[in-house]
Amino acid sequence: MSSRFSDSRSMATQIAAWIVDQNTSAYPASTIASARRLLLDVVGLCIAARHQPYIQATVQSLDGVGKCTILGREGGFTLYDAALVNGTAAHGEDYDDTFEGGPVHSGAVVVPAVLAICEHEALSGEALLRGIAVGAEILCRLSLVAPRAIHRAGFHPTAVIGAIAAAGAVAAALGLNLSQTTSALGIAGSMASGIIEYLAEGTSTKRMHAGWAAQSGIRAALMARGGFDGPRTVLEGRHGFFKAFAPSLEPDFSPVSNGLPGDNWLMSDIAFKPYACGTMTQPYIDCAIALAAKDIDPQQIREIVCKVGEGTVHRLWEELAVKHRPPTAYAAKFSTPFCMAVGFFDGKAGLAQFTAERIQDPQLLSLAAKIRYEIDPANPYPTRFTGHLRAVMQDGTVYEEEQPWMRGGVQAPLTADELTTKFRDNARYGGWNDGVTAQGLALCESLFESTGMTQLHTLRQ
Repeated sequence: MSSRFSDSRSMATQIAAWIVDQNTSAYPASTIASARRLLLDVVGLCIAARHQPYIQATVQSLDGVGKCTILGREGGFTLYDAALVNGTAAHGEDYDDTFEGGPVHSGAVVVPAVLAICEHEALSGEALLRGIAVGAEILCRLSLVAPRAIHRAGFHPTAVIGAIAAAGAVAAALGLNLSQTTSALGIAGSMASGIIEYLAEGTSTKRMHAGWAAQSGIRAALMARGGFDGPRTVLEGRHGFFKAFAPSLEPDFSPVSNGLPGDNWLMSDIAFKPYACGTMTQPYIDCAIALAAKDIDPQQIREIVCKVGEGTVHRLWEELAVKHRPPTAYAAKFSTPFCMAVGFFDGKAGLAQFTAERIQDPQLLSLAAKIRYEIDPANPYPTRFTGHLRAVMQDGTVYEEEQPWMRGGVQAPLTADELTTKFRDNARYGGWNDGVTAQGLALCESLFESTGMTQLHTLRQ
């Protein structure tokens, strides 16, 4: 944050002052490119998930018609319903972006919220860019304030921080003033929710967290515009956000108070997943693929031991017996042993790898059962996501693989061609033909330069 904001004001007021000060003409090229990648990724993911049972169930809960687009669905919907469904679809297969340091998923929260408000209010593509960039930056920076503590308390960082980030994003798109923007952030603190008990049985509640945060952010911003007030000390207060959601750690607000850009946009480093599963499983999948490339007979593997960060264990490794035999296809996405087994046999971990049939595959389950973990105190999680395996064969031969960073992240970003291929694959999975897919690609490329959002109607198919 520049010196003009380095003062004793509350954290929400400082963030709001930064939001109000936004000028997209000064955005670095990397910021605009990252926002465009987020838009592209989210649109493709929404199409991929549109026929899934959890999306159909969410649509059944909707009530009313409106101006806004649910991607891949005919008709118009209310802005809250569009944000809910698009956010749920974007996050539903856990194939969306992440942030090394959080980890949080910015696109699935921020893009649906800003798309909905821009379409509802007939705002420009410039407002869309501003909202996406601002919301993603807030989500990334607030994720650094109390690392690991939100997960430790049983909450999903994307869900709870997401409500505040979405409120800031919508306030930015609308051009709210300082008082209104501060109140929007304060109101969103009371709308934040999302527990991680989905892990117990592999149920779908995590899928809806991004959509719920998106719609909450919209409502918070519109209430603030109408005059509803919220606490300025929502973040750091005695009864504030981090006391409630991260009580085990004293928050360090320097990523906010000393960090908001200037030119140092953290959202430019957002990572895009190559695999459709939990973030920290991804480098371990790469290790398993590398092991398979040695032409190893999986039946001759005695055991595989992985060095892991302590903060990942309760979500991706325990209870280990359950992770060896995931109860649902969704639960399999958060089982490192299963994800590694899929990588070993299939050389990939896309949407087709996580099905009710595959979680019963004896070959996969046999290998997954041989995989265990040991905590590595030197593991850099959550600053960096790494992978490791040590495979011991029946004859005592040892193979070791290491992945020093997440592929798709800042050290090894996916190329533009890889992101376009991911979009095309997701669109095809969701039933779009090549012509509609080409329209979607062109729209994502040009929408920030548009004078309105009417082009979104072309994606209602």
